[in-house]
Amino acid sequence: MSERKLGVVKDIVEAAGMGIAHVYEDLVFLNHNAFLIQFTGDSSRLLLHLNRDAEEELAQGQIGLLKQAAQEQEMRFDDGSRYALAEDGEDSVRIEFFPHQ
Repeated sequence: MSERKLGVVKDIVEAAGMGIAHVYEDLVFLNHNAFLIQFTGDSSRLLLHLNRDAEEELAQGQIGLLKQAAQEQEMRFDDGSRYALAEDGEDSVRIEFFPHQ
C-alpha cells in the first residue's frame, strides 16, 4: 500500500477554495458534499468522485481548480464515479457508486 499524503491533499483542497469535512479510511469528504476524494495504490494519483446531485456546470469549474492545484503538488486527480450518500442507521452513512454514463 502506498503512502497516503493527506497533508498534501488538504493543501490541494484549500488551494481550490474548499475544505475537508471528514476522512474515513481511503476517502476524503469535502465540505458541501459535491466531491469525494479517494486514495489509490499510487500515492501521486487520486480519484475524484462527483455527487450525482451536484450542479454540473459549477462542479466542472471546481474540478478544474482541484486538478490545477493537484498538478502544482505533482499529484493527479482521475475522474471517478458518480456517488450518492444515504443514511444507513442512526450513526452511519452508506455510499452508493454509480457507473460512468
